[in-house]
Amino acid sequence: MNLEDLVVTMRRLALEAGDKIMQIYDGPDFQVKSKSDDSPVTAADEAADALISAGLRDAFPDVALVTEEQATSHSETSKTFLIVDPLDGTKEFIHRRGDFTVNIAYVVDGRPTHGVVYAPAKDRLFYTLAGGSSVEEVGPFAKDTIGATTPIRVSSPDNRALRVVASKSHRDQATDDYTSKYDVADMKSAGSSLKFCLVATGEADFYPRVGRTMEWDTAAGHAVLNGAGGAVIRFEDHDPLLYGKDTFANPFFIAYAPGVELKLP
Repeated sequence: MNLEDLVVTMRRLALEAGDKIMQIYDGPDFQVKSKSDDSPVTAADEAADALISAGLRDAFPDVALVTEEQATSHSETSKTFLIVDPLDGTKEFIHRRGDFTVNIAYVVDGRPTHGVVYAPAKDRLFYTLAGGSSVEEVGPFAKDTIGATTPIRVSSPDNRALRVVASKSHRDQATDDYTSKYDVADMKSAGSSLKFCLVATGEADFYPRVGRTMEWDTAAGHAVLNGAGGAVIRFEDHDPLLYGKDTFANPFFIAYAPGVELKLP
């Protein structure tokens, strides 16, 4: 894999998919359908998925591809693969709250090494460079030319005044019970994979997820957080969160800046 080409391609496809999504987001009311697991899907999910998957298959025909919207890809068994969530935060999109993202990641031997997270309604673009470090690019964004970027780095947390970010659509008592083990000074809510990026930029110290997610929901944000000096671990035993699992389902997890003094459940 040529990592320079990978970064350029993932970034471009994320921006192009973001344009497709925003055309629908800014247009008249759109139809919302239900998938087999009762999760919502819109024309924006489908259009973004078609664009990204075609682009990745054209650029990297020999690399396995897993994408949320193509059930046939969910039987992939390779531990090295590209993985896509074309529109993470569909509920945020439906309610026009802006906290939705385009997510593309590259997983090598079960670990997400490179990823892009683009929040088109918020004009925020995060990705890993070829060398593995993470940046936020400053808009406006040109498709074929990388603009000004700022290196991002996790915080140096104050464990007497931690800043927590939690799910906007899936906040529950289990999350509150776990965060009550910490000295929390600020609790904010965010949708989609933006939560990983807020930890990566130092805007939050940790993100506990005590609820269902799939690998395509987390891989790109996980890669961005890794490249900013953070980590993602399993909630129950604090082992690293790995990818390429059966059914691509994640256990509960914690995304954090390493200075956080973690508690077991």
